[in-house]
Amino acid sequence: MSDSHVFELFPTPVCRIAGVLDAAEAAGLAQRLATMAVVGNDKSAELSHSRLLGPGEDPMLDVLVGRLGPHVQTFGELLLGEELRWLVKEIWANVLQPGGEQALHNHANSFVSGVVYLTPCDDSARTLFLRGMGGADFALRNTHAGTRTNAFNAEKWVAPAPAAGDLLLFPSYLLHQVPVNRGGERVTLAFNAIPHRLDAWGYALSLQP
Repeated sequence: MSDSHVFELFPTPVCRIAGVLDAAEAAGLAQRLATMAVVGNDKSAELSHSRLLGPGEDPMLDVLVGRLGPHVQTFGELLLGEELRWLVKEIWANVLQPGGEQALHNHANSFVSGVVYLTPCDDSARTLFLRGMGGADFALRNTHAGTRTNAFNAEKWVAPAPAAGDLLLFPSYLLHQVPVNRGGERVTLAFNAIPHRLDAWGYALSLQP
């Protein structure tokens, strides 16, 4: 019998880093940021956000961003193949009450996005990633009770159950959502990051001031 090898062609990285904040730091930040989340969500009455915050606007968040920096840089090197300077250009709080959900979306105008979990997260409300819609897959489906889901045919992927203080990094183009929260209040920080420049064989773009 001849050898058979399956290759993971063009894999998409998603990275979980445990304990970026300890439990006490996460709880304190969650309590503080929950009061800042006053912007309603037009798709779920049980979801609210803070306004977008940039560098230098909040000392506590600047300390957190400093901790995120090395992880973002390492992850960015995986995506772009070069060690570049990265800037967390915006960060915001999300507060999801029981019964709320976050609709399917991705993040524009960035390359690396992330979520810092500040409270325990019920299994029902783990971050859910979905395949891109259209253009890169078969037009027909073979999906029924007898099919076996694997990494090559799955249409969605549920992130590992996070602990308070954990960080999840992913490419900004990935579609993701939060299903209906059947647990308690869920507080997270989300952010977007960009490199200082891109260089496509001499066609260079500066992305930071």
